[in-house]
Formats: sequence, structure tokens, C-alpha cells
Amino acid sequence: MTPDDLVLTPLGLRFRGQLYPCTIGRGGLTLGKHEGDGATPVGTHRIVGMLYRPDRMARPADWALPIRPGDLWSDDPADEDYNMMVRAPYGPSHERLRRADPLYDLILVTDWNWPHAVRGRGSCIFIHQWRRPGYPTAGCIALRRDHLRGIAAAITCRTRLIVRPV
Repeated sequence: MTPDDLVLTPLGLRFRGQLYPCTIGRGGLTLGKHEGDGATPVGTHRIVGMLYRPDRMARPADWALPIRPGDLWSDDPADEDYNMMVRAPYGPSHERLRRADPLYDLILVTDWNWPHAVRGRGSCIFIHQWRRPGYPTAGCIALRRDHLRGIAAAITCRTRLIVRPV
């Protein structure tokens, strides 16, 4: 572990000596992640992307990519694009990345089950904004908006998300 790692603890997400309150999946932590379980997978996950809404915020880092109208994330295990960013129109099951609410205004993308997805093992685990304190996610990790923006501006290409079993 390094100070550049994001480490999930029972008290929050630790990064560079700071502890940030966060929420995890409604299914808790799991070693056996599968699509739809609502759980956050235990393990060490690289941060492989950063997406943001350019109509709602300035670019948080040089390598961040804008979320455009029609950007989606496939969560259909039967589809060849499972666990990949896709574009509308797209028939199989998916999540809309450009949402009306602010949850996905800024997304850190992990390498959970990516880039070569195992069907049914669960689609991407994001780090994104929370709805409110204590409100669980569908498996992602969620933070307060200002905390997420501060972390996004400070992470490096070496930053990993470390989720340990409790």
C-alpha cells in the first residue's frame, strides 16, 4: 500500500492521510461478486478511467474524458459489450452515464471485471458521488461531491482502490 492508494476501511475511504466518509453497495462486501448482487467486491482494483460532465464542472484532471449525451455502460452479461462503455441507441441492459441527477457527474472507473469481462461476474465498480450519507449503492463506492472532486484532482496513474474483507 502507498499513500496514493484509496483504502476502504470500516470508517471510510482513506487517501493521503485523510479519511473520507463513503457508502458501499447495499449487499455489503463480497469475495464472490456477481451481476445484480449489489455488493462491493473485495480486492485491489486499479483506477483505469475518469469521466465527467463538462456541462456541470470543469475538467477535474488532464486525463478525464467528458460524458457525452448517449454515453451508456453495458450491464447485460449476454451482450458482447458487457461491462464496456457503449453509445445509444443500445438495446441490451445498460446504465445511462449522463444522468439527470448528479450521481455520475464525476466517475472514477475501476478495472473490476475489465477489460476482459467474465459474463455475470458483475459490471464496473465506479467511485462516484453519493445520494446522501449512508445511502447504499448498487456495488460502487460513493463519496460526498467535494471529497470526490478533491480525490479526483489528486490521484495518479498508480492509485488503486483497495477493498479488504471485514
